[in-house]
Amino acid sequence: MKIPAALTTSPVLAWFFVSVWGSGYIATKAGLQYAAPFTFLTLRFAFGVLLLIPLSALWRRSAPLRWPDTPRQWLHVTIAGLLMHAGNLGGSHYAQYLGMSAGVVALVLAAQPLATAIIAMPLLHERLHGWQWPGVLLGLFGVALVVWHKIDVRAITWGALGAVSVSLVSITIATLYQRVFCPAVDLRAATVVQFVATLAVLAPLALAVEGFHVQWSWVLLAAIAFLVVFASILAVNALHTLMRRGEATRVTTLLYLTPIFAVILEWLLFDVVPTPLTLAGMVVTCAGVALAARRPAPVTA
Repeated sequence: MKIPAALTTSPVLAWFFVSVWGSGYIATKAGLQYAAPFTFLTLRFAFGVLLLIPLSALWRRSAPLRWPDTPRQWLHVTIAGLLMHAGNLGGSHYAQYLGMSAGVVALVLAAQPLATAIIAMPLLHERLHGWQWPGVLLGLFGVALVVWHKIDVRAITWGALGAVSVSLVSITIATLYQRVFCPAVDLRAATVVQFVATLAVLAPLALAVEGFHVQWSWVLLAAIAFLVVFASILAVNALHTLMRRGEATRVTTLLYLTPIFAVILEWLLFDVVPTPLTLAGMVVTCAGVALAARRPAPVTA
């Protein structure tokens, strides 16, 4: 089945990514009430692998999957997937499990565009121009205002800080790694490989560390289904597609918008009214993203 071209334009993919990634905070918060982090993620990727089996059959009818051609390509795809899924999600989930508030986690992970900008300069020879640097910094400041009311420094431990740092490093390197070493990989085939590799790593951790204890609930199953289909498959592929089309920093500044969407969704679903400081932060964040996303003016002779 061919996706209409109108649904694959960069603006549509960008807003889809932001809305799903922001909603993921709510789904994750719900799911972690019924299973510890590694167990929750093992269930998530086990369901993902089961879902990809019939999907792969459907994909073969429209266009055959292009699997990696060499052992080195298999290795690169696997590493990118472990960083994006096991490292990033495992770190952020475990930080919350150890008591770090969602606000602190969101604030730390909001530093990704800044980290991407610093790494992309020597690695991809991408430099921020004009108002892009102020935009990146302004966006980070705006996110801090958005989540400020949820920050509880008393809940920050060295273990939680280490876990969220692993998440930040993992997602930053993952997006750049896949762009550099897997620029033409079939994203459908990569998803299959990365889900299987992530499951192989997380399942033993869930058994050894958490005993794989699960409180089965429809809320848990709904959270897993949403996160697999919309976040791990569709949103991650949208992010990689956007990375292939644009500069790394401009694309990752979209992550600044995800806490805003989470705040709005929390307001609509749980009647958690945002504070004036949060509303101010949303405006500041949007301004920062707009500046960081601006393309430099062409140089004329």
